[in-house]
Amino acid sequence: MLGRIVAILLLTTALEFGVSTLLYERASQFSVRDDEARRLAEHLVIARRLIAESPPPRREAMAAELTTDRYELRWSPELPAPARISPSLDGMREQVLDWEPSLATSDLRLRLTSPGRSSVVTGGLRLPDGSWLHFRTLESLRTLNLAWERVLLALIPAIALIVIGGLLVRRTLLPMRQLATAADRVGRSGPEGAPIRVSEAGPGEVRRVVAAFNRMQARIHRLIDDRTRALAAVGHDLRTPLARLRLRAERVADDELRETLDSDLAEMEAMIASLLAFLGGEGEPEQPVLIDLAVLSATVADEAADLGQNVTYDGPDHFECRLRPSGMKRALVNLVENAVHHADTVCIRLAVQDEAVVLSVEDDGPGIPEDSLPLVLEPFVRLDTARKRDTIGFGLGLSIVVRAVEAEGGQFHLSNRPAGGLCAEIRLPLPGAA
Repeated sequence: MLGRIVAILLLTTALEFGVSTLLYERASQFSVRDDEARRLAEHLVIARRLIAESPPPRREAMAAELTTDRYELRWSPELPAPARISPSLDGMREQVLDWEPSLATSDLRLRLTSPGRSSVVTGGLRLPDGSWLHFRTLESLRTLNLAWERVLLALIPAIALIVIGGLLVRRTLLPMRQLATAADRVGRSGPEGAPIRVSEAGPGEVRRVVAAFNRMQARIHRLIDDRTRALAAVGHDLRTPLARLRLRAERVADDELRETLDSDLAEMEAMIASLLAFLGGEGEPEQPVLIDLAVLSATVADEAADLGQNVTYDGPDHFECRLRPSGMKRALVNLVENAVHHADTVCIRLAVQDEAVVLSVEDDGPGIPEDSLPLVLEPFVRLDTARKRDTIGFGLGLSIVVRAVEAEGGQFHLSNRPAGGLCAEIRLPLPGAA
């Protein structure tokens, strides 16, 4: 907005000064031509009378005597008649005849030679005996002078005023920039999404917009807080009866029925945990701390291996980063659980590539169709053709990973491996690593 306002001011000011200067120069040019026509008319009247009254043998010498530093005169009966009048000098010829009407019968002709910024006027007039008196201006006639120097000098104060006006407009639009910053933070997780009260300053319209935004922001954060507390309460209340059901299921004598009940209860607990993690209903936002990402990755691989799954870790023994430990571990666990459900072998790799920390989970499963890769990142989406349907949950695992990675300022990417299987890659900014 600031750039557009300054551009409009600059354009209008430049046009105004340019047109004004051009009109001034045209008026000055007309004044110069009028003065030139008056002097030329006086000189031609005197020269015509003196040469016409002189005998023919004296006329050539008389023309030389009447030559000045401004006009050159020549007479000779053998000289050809000058060319017809140049259309660009019609106005000047009319001015000469207005000053000296006696020249109207002399067939006065004017011609412009060397057209440009500095031109020379040549011409002639007929004497009573039919001979011609030729003349030529020795000083250049400035036929066109835009005086760009004056235009630039006139624009300097205008540009200075525009700069000052731009600074004032920038200060006026400061609340709008603060409003944009605050609006960009609304809805983010963690301290980055904390509400910012924008100062209500500037013009009346801007103050009303800022005040409305502050009220809207307060309502949104109040709704988010209420939802978070409600989800936390629901999660706690649901886990209590689930725990009682698990205790009662252990007393069931039928082994097959007990295993079925345990499986259903585990699925319900997984659904509740994933839903609360996705909706942010598990308590206060986690703060980043310095953790050993290599140890965390190795621990997740060892825990999966203890459950009989073929999960390994490939990377350095230690690599410290400032991250949210619970969020990052949940994201890594979700990726590993998703991989072991569809593959026989899973590998967690940690490396530094292209000034970024790359944490990837690779498997040898069937992979995902290329056109479905963006779709599986959406919440509540489960593919029928690419993955088996014996998994539990709402299909929020990858969505939780995306949110956890975005909270760290990183990027999450899924791709099919050339050798077969899927690669889930987390790229974190290297400056956050120690």
